[in-house]
Amino acid sequence: MSRTRTALALGTAAAGAIALAAVTASAAPAPVAGSTTVTPAGHDFQAVLSGKATLKAGSVTVTCTVSVSTGTVPAAPGNSNPAGPVSSPISPPTYSSCTSSMPGVTPTVTTSGAWAVSMQDGSPITATMTVPTGGLVLKTTGLASCTVTAAPTAPASVPGTWANGSPSTLTFTNASVPVKVTGGFGCPTSATASVFNAVYKVSDVTDPAQNITVGP
Repeated sequence: MSRTRTALALGTAAAGAIALAAVTASAAPAPVAGSTTVTPAGHDFQAVLSGKATLKAGSVTVTCTVSVSTGTVPAAPGNSNPAGPVSSPISPPTYSSCTSSMPGVTPTVTTSGAWAVSMQDGSPITATMTVPTGGLVLKTTGLASCTVTAAPTAPASVPGTWANGSPSTLTFTNASVPVKVTGGFGCPTSATASVFNAVYKVSDVTDPAQNITVGP
C-alpha cells in the first residue's frame, strides 16, 4: 500500500473513532441526583447577608450591605428526597443600604412574588434560588433613571453553593441572572444578564442552638 493510501486509511479511521466517541459521549445518560435531607425538619430559618451583595448589569454595579430572607425547612418527610433536591419557599429577600457605581445615582431594590431555594447534597452541596417572573426590580434616580427587572419573562434559577456550619452559609459567586434594562442616557439598556455575588449566613430561628444542615 502506498504512503498516500496508508495516510488516507489512517485518517479515515481516526475520523471514525472521533465520531464514535462524540456519539458515545452525547448518548451518555445524565448523572442521577443523589439523596438530600435538610434538618431540622419543620424549623424556621433566617438568611442574613454577610458583607455585601453586588448586582452588575453592563458597566453599572449596585452594591447593597443589608439583605434578609426567611423560610421554613419542610416538615418530615418532605425535608428528605431520595433522588434529588429539597426545596423550601422563602420570603422575597429585602435589599437596602444600596449604592451605585454611577456618580449621582441612587438605587432602590424591591422584591415580590414566590421565591424559593432548593438544596442538593453533593460535593459541593449545591443551592439554587428561584426568582419569580419580575420578582426583583432595581430602579435608579438622579443623573440616570433606569429600571432593571430580573427574570423579566420567566422564573430564573440562580446557582449557588451551600456549606454546613455554625451558622451555615449560602454563597452566590458570579451567578448569572437574566434582566431587562430600560431607561435613558447612562442606563445599560443592552444588557440581558446581570452578575450576582452574595454570601448569606443561615441560622435556625426555631432553636438557635441548632444549625440548618444539608446531608444525604
